[in-house]
Amino acid sequence: MGGEAGCAAAVGAEGRVKSLGLVFEDERKGCYSSGETVAGHVLLEVTEPVALRALRLEAQGRATAAWGPSTCPRASASAAALAVSSEVEYLNVRLSLREPPAGEGIILLQSGKHEFPFRFQLPSEPLVTSFTGKYGSIQYCVRAVLERPKVPDQSVKRDLQVVSHVDVNTPALLTPVLKTQEKMVGCWFFTSGPVSLSAKIERKGYCNGEAIPIYAEIENCSSRLIVPKAAIFQTQTYLASGKTKTIRHMVANVRGNHIASGSTDTWNGKTLKIPPVTPSILDCCIIRVDYSLAVYIHIPGAKKLMLELPLVIGTIPYNGFGSRNSSVASQFSMDMSWLTLTLPEQPEAPPNYADVVSEEEFSRHIPPYPQPPNCEGEVCCPMFACIQEFRFQPPPLYSEVDPHPSDVEEAQPVSFIL
Repeated sequence: MGGEAGCAAAVGAEGRVKSLGLVFEDERKGCYSSGETVAGHVLLEVTEPVALRALRLEAQGRATAAWGPSTCPRASASAAALAVSSEVEYLNVRLSLREPPAGEGIILLQSGKHEFPFRFQLPSEPLVTSFTGKYGSIQYCVRAVLERPKVPDQSVKRDLQVVSHVDVNTPALLTPVLKTQEKMVGCWFFTSGPVSLSAKIERKGYCNGEAIPIYAEIENCSSRLIVPKAAIFQTQTYLASGKTKTIRHMVANVRGNHIASGSTDTWNGKTLKIPPVTPSILDCCIIRVDYSLAVYIHIPGAKKLMLELPLVIGTIPYNGFGSRNSSVASQFSMDMSWLTLTLPEQPEAPPNYADVVSEEEFSRHIPPYPQPPNCEGEVCCPMFACIQEFRFQPPPLYSEVDPHPSDVEEAQPVSFIL
């Protein structure tokens, strides 16, 4: 954002303070993580000299969960006593950007525009991802506070988006998830047959924008027409004063074809794309955000058959290596294992040419090398120019008759590879 978008105006007493604003060094940076540095400037414009007590910067972050009648401004005291709330602090930083010298109570700031740079580092401990829900929130902010004598403090605040990275390449999130369930359709002894469902996903962790391939097998042995469906559900859990509030809603869904009575259907990687959602929040003690992939069967006149597969929405995408490679390699070796049934453990080497052709036959076809001429006193061509004609005998044709039979026959076992 530019200067106007990043600044919030605050008009002071007698119009001496024209504006007070706060801008980040990198306005294009969408979010911060633990251990990173937050830098920027506080912008102050005054129309005439102003006396200041201090100019400070505050960075705060906390998780809050609350619900009850106290949220209503007209709630009575007895009703307010039923309200519950809980709070956890994650960030608390205070910096002094301008203060008077020792022994002096105020400083005089001349008219014009002033910039006060700031820089601080977020804690190295994991910070919880920013989130806002119905019964609570996890918020971070940076605030600049201007203190002046005889005038209320003026401040400007900017939200700070924080993300706690979740790597989906960890072994726990690369593990496939598989579940199976069967349901008998009907009531009492008037049953029409069972409906069975098996569902699987290749791994537990995915990121925003990824498409989840779903593998499922549905068998309809009932007398009713059923419809398979799949959906991603987000579950928000809030804890305060020993009480719990839970909110669950669907964020994406897909639908399959109708399955008639006595028929089956198979999903060989039917995809369901993850929309932009908050990553899973699993490390906050009062607010938790979980996800699950539900594969379920809509059965007319009966309760649906549902399988819920746990799902974690991460921030570091799948890199395609690690355990998946090992699983693919094991699958390849399994698919190709039939070759090991036909190949001998130690393959026999081909015969040597000298063992097939005797020395007598070899000498009949190959004349001896000529002696080099005597070149003393005369000019002769170099040695490499005298090339013997190539007369090597080609390998003999294959024959089942041994050209050099031995006097004693040796019985050798014969094996056939089918």
